[in-house]
Amino acid sequence: MSKVAVIFWTGTGNTEAMANAVAEGAENGGADVTLKNVIDFNADSVSAFDGIAFGCPAMGAEELEDSEFLPVFENCNLNEKDVVLFGSYGWGDGEWMRNWEQTCTEMGANLVSESVICNDTPDDECLEKCRKLGAVLNN
Repeated sequence: MSKVAVIFWTGTGNTEAMANAVAEGAENGGADVTLKNVIDFNADSVSAFDGIAFGCPAMGAEELEDSEFLPVFENCNLNEKDVVLFGSYGWGDGEWMRNWEQTCTEMGANLVSESVICNDTPDDECLEKCRKLGAVLNN
């Protein structure tokens, strides 16, 4: 059984809904899942997990949330760690996710699936993509 962490930050609840669906997908696949808001997560515990799903919405000019999420994320050792990314946005074209994927690659992470983004509140189709995203981490 793989150990999977689903770590997220949310401002409106959209990314939290996505995180719950990612966790559900990983659990349905048989993973031992830890679901935490980033403020309750310690970057030093990354090594305890086989895979990590990070969720953060686009903020400001399509950036990661920089007061709570980014400081924790930047302290994670993702070298050779299986990682997936997800988040919601209200404007723009997803640039924040492309930049985040690039950052993960530069950190040595193994991005194991295409990231999932949704505009505003996740609909059923988006939540199903999130469940599939979680299942990928269980392989």
